[in-house]
Amino acid sequence: MDRRKFIKSSAIAAAGSLILPPKIIRGMNTSPSVADMIVPSSRPKLERWKDDEINIAWIGHATVLINFFGKYILTDPVFFEAVGVYIEGFILGPKRASLPALMLEDIPKPDIVLLSHAHMDHMDYKTLKALTEKYPRELDCIVAYNTKDVVEDLKWKSVQEVDWDERIILNGINFKGIETQHFGWRYPGEKDRSGGHMKDGRSFNGFIMERYGKKVLFGGDTTFTDKFKKHKDENVDIAIMPIGAYKPWRKYHCTPEEALVMAEYHLGAKYFIPIHTKTFDSGEMIYEPLEWLYKSSKNYSMTVGLRDIGETFTLEA
Repeated sequence: MDRRKFIKSSAIAAAGSLILPPKIIRGMNTSPSVADMIVPSSRPKLERWKDDEINIAWIGHATVLINFFGKYILTDPVFFEAVGVYIEGFILGPKRASLPALMLEDIPKPDIVLLSHAHMDHMDYKTLKALTEKYPRELDCIVAYNTKDVVEDLKWKSVQEVDWDERIILNGINFKGIETQHFGWRYPGEKDRSGGHMKDGRSFNGFIMERYGKKVLFGGDTTFTDKFKKHKDENVDIAIMPIGAYKPWRKYHCTPEEALVMAEYHLGAKYFIPIHTKTFDSGEMIYEPLEWLYKSSKNYSMTVGLRDIGETFTLEA
């Protein structure tokens, strides 16, 4: 490795050590062992999915496979053993605590890959490269504002940036970008919108998807905010919301209770799908967010559509 690469990599590693809690730093590993990972108790039965229904399978972390009336959407795909910075064949970053519910080779060809922001646990270059190598020039990709540069060199059919409150129609699905409360830089020192760089900073999105009169929210990453209230008239049917990594990052990640409040009271959603937990170690205990969610959900009228990685929620037309 030349000196310039070494200095850049060292700076990234040093920055990472400042923002990651000790529990995650201890979990970093250049050669994570599959044998040490939790195996999901359920596996999506894709052969049962139908084109006249919505199927939502939680693959792990923020990776969700959605059958939206016959069109397949894959969100924030992460399928390998760790995420982070690749240095001379090694990975500097957190390793998985749980295996994905499906391996990359088991995933049907998605019509659209939906990427909420440029963080490495959401925009995993290694996974995206593998996907586009498997389906060269066949996949459309939607990304947040000013994040296209991270992935545009890959073999996509198309890559489109969608800004907050911007709408596009792709493959018969209406997408609307929505603002969350998070931050966007991929590497320390990059400009991002949370720092006030609205024109030239990296953005971070949620998305509302609509097809045949049904609407699904993919919340990406967010802390508690009232920004979802402006979209209540969208009449969202299903809210896919993050519920983990609030310890020690409450500034950027909501608790399960807060996710429920935003989904039901701010958006008016009828169904709730949890994501962003039980995949990578964070400050909280690995089972805590889901247990908190189940306990608190009894106080809400929404239906929690699934309870663990690997399960599938189905909504018929």
